[in-house]
Amino acid sequence: MTRSATINRQTAETQIELKLNLDGSGQADVETGVGFLDHMLTLLAKHGAFDLRVRATGDLHVDQHHTVEDTGICLGLALKQALGDKTGIRRYGHFTLPMEETLVTVAVDLSGRFALAYNAPTPSQKIGDFDSELLEDFWQAAAANCLCNLHVLLHYGRNSHHIAEGVFKAAARALRMAVEADPRMTGVPSTKGTLTD
Repeated sequence: MTRSATINRQTAETQIELKLNLDGSGQADVETGVGFLDHMLTLLAKHGAFDLRVRATGDLHVDQHHTVEDTGICLGLALKQALGDKTGIRRYGHFTLPMEETLVTVAVDLSGRFALAYNAPTPSQKIGDFDSELLEDFWQAAAANCLCNLHVLLHYGRNSHHIAEGVFKAAARALRMAVEADPRMTGVPSTKGTLTD
């Protein structure tokens, strides 16, 4: 059975449709109006082996914040919906990823509880025309709406583009591991018997 979700979210600031298939092949079809975010989401799909389609329009005449954050909200909601009751998944995932001079580790627990530890500062305020502080806002929105623990650690790095790319690729690989079926796990991987509360 394919684990997929479609999220439609409309506010006075953004209109977003996001479709996610956890058991895809890494296909991305992304148009958010924010070029750098499109690039990062394409990396996320490819390295997570997810199929991802995003159509977003937002108040970019104000700035990129609402579009980026609300896309993160929709990604988190889609992950949560596609995972269902989480029966038989690995639950935990982690990946340490080199990206040129940069090294990033991301660890995730699909616990049904939200926590974020984001320790990946970027040296520059802008990556092209993208506000680099929005990287943390995106992942906070995604983790809060997926209800997962997400830890992001930059070990070292100089180039802000490489740092951002390292974070998205490592997160993709960690999520890929966490959502995979565990052939040795019967039922929900928790002694509580649930990962949804």
